[in-house]
Amino acid sequence: MGREVSESCVERLLTEIVSSYCQGFYASKPELAARRIEAIGFQVGHQLSERYTMDRPRFTDHLEAIKFICKDFWSELFKKQIDNLKTNHRGTFVLQDNRFRWLAHMSVDPSVETTGSIQDPSAMAENKEAQATGMHLYFPCGIIRGALSNLGIPCAVSADISNLPACGKYGLGRRIQHRFTTAAEIYEPVTPPVQINYTKLLINGQFVDSASGKTFPTLDPRTGEVIAHVAEGDTEDINRAVSAARKAFDEGPWPRMSAYERSRIMLRFADLVEKHIQELAQLETWDNGKPYEQALNSELPIFVRLFHYYAGWADKIHGLTVPADGPYQVQVLHEPIGVAGQIIPWNFPLLMFAWKVGPALACGNTIVLKSAEQTPLTALYVAKLFHEAGLPDGVLNVVSGYGPTAGAALASHMDVDKLALTGSTDTGKTVLELAARSNLKPVTLELGGKSPFIICEDADIDNAVEQAHFALFFNQGQCCCAGSRTYVHERVYDEFVEKAKARAVRRTVGDPFKNGIEQGPQIDSEQFEKILRYIRSGIDGNATLECGGERLGSKGYFIQPTVFSNVQDNMLIAQDEIFGPVQSILKFKETDEVIKRANATRYGLAAGVFTKNIDTANTVSRGLRAGTVWVNCYDVFDAAIPFGGYKMSGIGREKGIYSLNNYLQVKAVVSPLKNPAWL
Repeated sequence: MGREVSESCVERLLTEIVSSYCQGFYASKPELAARRIEAIGFQVGHQLSERYTMDRPRFTDHLEAIKFICKDFWSELFKKQIDNLKTNHRGTFVLQDNRFRWLAHMSVDPSVETTGSIQDPSAMAENKEAQATGMHLYFPCGIIRGALSNLGIPCAVSADISNLPACGKYGLGRRIQHRFTTAAEIYEPVTPPVQINYTKLLINGQFVDSASGKTFPTLDPRTGEVIAHVAEGDTEDINRAVSAARKAFDEGPWPRMSAYERSRIMLRFADLVEKHIQELAQLETWDNGKPYEQALNSELPIFVRLFHYYAGWADKIHGLTVPADGPYQVQVLHEPIGVAGQIIPWNFPLLMFAWKVGPALACGNTIVLKSAEQTPLTALYVAKLFHEAGLPDGVLNVVSGYGPTAGAALASHMDVDKLALTGSTDTGKTVLELAARSNLKPVTLELGGKSPFIICEDADIDNAVEQAHFALFFNQGQCCCAGSRTYVHERVYDEFVEKAKARAVRRTVGDPFKNGIEQGPQIDSEQFEKILRYIRSGIDGNATLECGGERLGSKGYFIQPTVFSNVQDNMLIAQDEIFGPVQSILKFKETDEVIKRANATRYGLAAGVFTKNIDTANTVSRGLRAGTVWVNCYDVFDAAIPFGGYKMSGIGREKGIYSLNNYLQVKAVVSPLKNPAWL
């Protein structure tokens, strides 16, 4: 819809609301209807006020602001609606207790004096006509509130319309949420200019069909339509790939060439990625749905930096010479572990490729990598670039396929020396069991999280709101370390909730190839439906749905940015990893209390703390059982910073010097010394 909303469109909407209500659409739930209809106006008000945010004056009170907002044809619409209410329904529109209220006689019987307000919609009379009349007032009041909020003026908003049911012949909920949203309208999707050249399996340096000849579709999350059909690897293909990797390790040049030459090949590869950075960003966005600007300007540069980092480590991996209690020469060698099996996820396909492949190659290993079935395209592309850079055949093999088939075959393969997985905790359990039941291969796991984001009473609230928003909604909420439990001190809780809601309403959702889009679609229908089930769980559990809560558009897997307040620790939305754009805001009183509550989870991947007090920061960061704690920031990733979790968030660390240990064996070599000059 954009920012242009016609007067006739609004009038039609109001007519639809009233006529639907008169026919019993919400006859039994006037409070619910009133609040959600008001929220329609809140979202529209946000849009309307956008045109004034650049040159607005500083307002001294609400009335001055509302005059400013209503200075164009909207003033006529407000006037028409309010005059109609005053004339026909005997009420007054007033500013009371810093809130706009409509004080109206709600009964159609003039002898009955029943006064209600937008804070008290339950005071409406049972008469349907009177209730329907009351619906008019919620829309203009919502517009005013939304506009004020977007202009930075505190103003209470009573509810949201996001889960307005799509029922009855009017389908009211679906039509309203599609019309009135701060998200970008979903038009025909942009067709990226990149060509898809690699859809086969990469085994022993060659692109080959799967042994079965089967393929599977990889889908565009914007539409659910097929992008390409990719070769479907299975057990036989994993066997072929492992055989190639084993031969390359046992007989090939890669572990035998100098570490400096391995480093040069990795650097040449990084240069090729920079040369093809736009094509790779387009493929990543097309296959995954993440914003193109995010892929191009953030993730691809980090990908290149990671390979520069690990190329630098290649010739700096060395052993030790240690003294012994006797005439012996003792060497401690750090050797490549052998054939590494690697399974990467769909949320950050390229970055997870770099996290896994970089340290394994730097240490001199060979690899069989299984990409996620949802996002196979970029792994094949960059693997091809690696061979252009001079990587010997068989060193890096890429098999596209499904977890229960190709993934399970890799995890249980007797000739794989090491296994690494990034994925869900449940998948991690399965992989760990398969590895143990086969050849007891060591396993590195980077798994799920339910990370606390703690905002203390002295925090910079505006900055905390923005950082908490980023911590949760980044990458469509599909981030293992997402700050998905937002704990806010009770003294600043109400202010934070109001501002967090306003920020979520402003978040732009749409085609990820378009400029300025912050949020694209979820990865697929399974994840999409799972997120919506969790949202329904939050509503059923009596958390307050502040905004969002529904799908956006009728095509693809777009979900409105969703915020819940009054969340309790025992609710599913506060316990389970949702992996979507759903922010849960909880309240706390004391520091010791919030540390205890934050740790009361099976996860321990990451956490955030916002405070101006260094003692509080130190106390909380040391008290939290999490692999990474960000203080007054979030999602700061660097090639040298180790990443991994406590408890059921994983085993081992990735990135930094610690990741090298995952791909090295330690060997002690002891030999006698005859007549040594010293010991």
